[in-house]
Amino acid sequence: MRILVDADACPAVVKEILYKTSKRLEVELVLIANQFMRTPSSEYINSVIVAEGPDEADDRIVDMVQPDDLIVTADIPLADRVIKKGAVVLDPRGVLLTTENIGERLATRNLKAELRTLGMDVGGPASYGVREKQEFANQLDRFLTRVLRKQKGA
Repeated sequence: MRILVDADACPAVVKEILYKTSKRLEVELVLIANQFMRTPSSEYINSVIVAEGPDEADDRIVDMVQPDDLIVTADIPLADRVIKKGAVVLDPRGVLLTTENIGERLATRNLKAELRTLGMDVGGPASYGVREKQEFANQLDRFLTRVLRKQKGA
């Protein structure tokens, strides 16, 4: 199991949580982005730089993903693609996306996009704060504890 991060739009505080978690639990962390990112020195932390372009990072993540990987992204279409390949998605706000709930999230995203094209103001996401950071950290911890415990028992 690895953690793959859609790193271009990932909040810095989320990356910091992931760096610490990766080192502490010795879990491979791969950040995929369109630009160079400074990361802590660790045998568990790597970065992949892709070409500029709207879906370059997404396509690389989809190519790299394996069943049971954890993907960190707020990109709902990307989440749908990797879930179909057997991965689980954790968005930076701490929402775990799986086969059970991705359909609803994708439909909501598509509806909002359609309303925006019609000129309607559907608002954007709330600001990212302490509560979202804590929810992300808690959900990450619960997920990794469950997965690592299952791997040790296997």
